[in-house]
Amino acid sequence: MGPARCRSPLKIIRDAWERRAVSKIRTSWQIAKQCWRVLMLDKELLIFPIVSAIAMLLVIASFALPIWGSGLLEHVHDHPQADRPILFAISFAFYLVSYFVIIFFNSALVSCALIRLRGGNPTVADGFRGAMKCLPAIFGWALLSAVVGMILQSLEQRVGLIGRLVISLIGVAWAIASYFAIPVIVTENVGPVEALKRSASLIRKTWGETLTVQVGLSLVAVAAGFVTMLVIIGGGALMPMSPVLGGSLMVLGILGFFCGIVVTATLHAILTSALYLYAEDGKVPANFDGELFKGAFALK
Repeated sequence: MGPARCRSPLKIIRDAWERRAVSKIRTSWQIAKQCWRVLMLDKELLIFPIVSAIAMLLVIASFALPIWGSGLLEHVHDHPQADRPILFAISFAFYLVSYFVIIFFNSALVSCALIRLRGGNPTVADGFRGAMKCLPAIFGWALLSAVVGMILQSLEQRVGLIGRLVISLIGVAWAIASYFAIPVIVTENVGPVEALKRSASLIRKTWGETLTVQVGLSLVAVAAGFVTMLVIIGGGALMPMSPVLGGSLMVLGILGFFCGIVVTATLHAILTSALYLYAEDGKVPANFDGELFKGAFALK
């Protein structure tokens, strides 16, 4: 027999990284299933993203229909420079109202999730009461988010490819730093700047783990989206041969896609709330496996 082959240091490191990555993905999937278990205890949590989506459709219609009917688009096309302040004001108003609607209903959802994760039994009314109590803070956070969104969008339109890449990285940094902002606002009822500071402080305690555990939920969202898109495409392909069957499949796929978005958004809020509680006081939230949770989120 020849001498045993020794693995190179690079291969050892690669194998160790692969084992760790697989372990992290497996753990994130287990935690995603526990988030699902929490959702099954409070199925009414799904009401908040549904109502939020309906409210957003109303917001879009309330902006789009008057603009379309007033002939503003044609006027802007003919006088782009003169109407730029008007367009900016309308865009900012749309950003602000949209962010406020999304953050308000997400705050209500997080309020309910926090009650359940602390051992309580929340109702839909509890969620709306929790959001209403911090209404000024929600508006402040919506205002800050709208300003940041408008600035990033404006800069992205003015720079080249490298600049857009930098702006995208800034956007990612903003999303990471503000990850816990809504739980902080709901729990502590602080202003937008303080909420961002507290969120950034908490994300540093769970850096890496917070991002990795999203893989489980991301896999669920991608799988659900892929299946529903196949159903929609299949329905479209069947339309010439069987309009009834093809149309039914397309409607089913669209409904499935919407349901996937609603469920994924709810699970994300549950996970964010659970991680917030653990990062805040080091206690494993109710209805989560203690060893699994502590292993996934080693506080720094």
